[in-house]
Amino acid sequence: MKFSLCNEVIAGLDFAAQCDMAAKLGYMGLEVAPFTLGDEPHLMSAAEAATYRRQAEAAGIEITGLHWLLITPKGLSITTPDGALRERSIDVLERLVGLCAMMGGTVLVHGSPQQRAVPEGESRDVAMERAMEVFARVAAAAEREGVTYCLEPLARRETDFVNTVAEAAEIVAAIDSPGFRTMIDTSAAGATETEAVANLINTWLPTGRIAHIQVNDCNRRGPGQGDDQFTPILRALHENGYDGVVAVEPFDYIPDGPTTAARSIGYLRGCLENITR
Repeated sequence: MKFSLCNEVIAGLDFAAQCDMAAKLGYMGLEVAPFTLGDEPHLMSAAEAATYRRQAEAAGIEITGLHWLLITPKGLSITTPDGALRERSIDVLERLVGLCAMMGGTVLVHGSPQQRAVPEGESRDVAMERAMEVFARVAAAAEREGVTYCLEPLARRETDFVNTVAEAAEIVAAIDSPGFRTMIDTSAAGATETEAVANLINTWLPTGRIAHIQVNDCNRRGPGQGDDQFTPILRALHENGYDGVVAVEPFDYIPDGPTTAARSIGYLRGCLENITR
């Protein structure tokens, strides 16, 4: 498995310096939040994308993918009753799929909780019908570009739309595209699911519907900075033959981003060494 760092953790550095720090800490890649690259990252040219890719390669790492896809431009939504706004949101997502491929990434993570909320006064079924159109179109784009678009189940404290792996897996089955999968975020799963994260992995990874893992403690800090135990999680991934990306995505950086990034990779590598030695 490949440990990747979500780049917003060290976004105070320029991108080349982010790549250099991640590599020196022992990460194999950066998972990029597009909003850290500018206000309209979906409009980035191929030449600009190639520059970011070269900066990563020069540091000896790769850009593994994109996440937090709809933070910018502002006001996007996949569940809005405004058809024109929904079309704009689809256009942004399709362009980000292309950007991911140009940067050398292989996976996109659709979190963006506020941009997928059920509109006030409307039903979840209506919101789901709109979202399914969006997912079908971005899945087709992902399939064309040879990347995987992952719907992220999020905790109920974050959104009222798609909270469990089982819910997301139903959507994956309905979309029925090799370019569309779901994933597990350990903090969201720990806050919402009724079974342990390791058990979720053992249940869902063999189905082929899980294509990505993000790791963070339920306290929203990095792995090893709270009470959550990650050895069982990494053991489940190892025993199921997972060779994809494990992205470190804390939200609270204690005492700061670089220290959080360093502690997280050190802790995770220690857990993995205990499992595999």
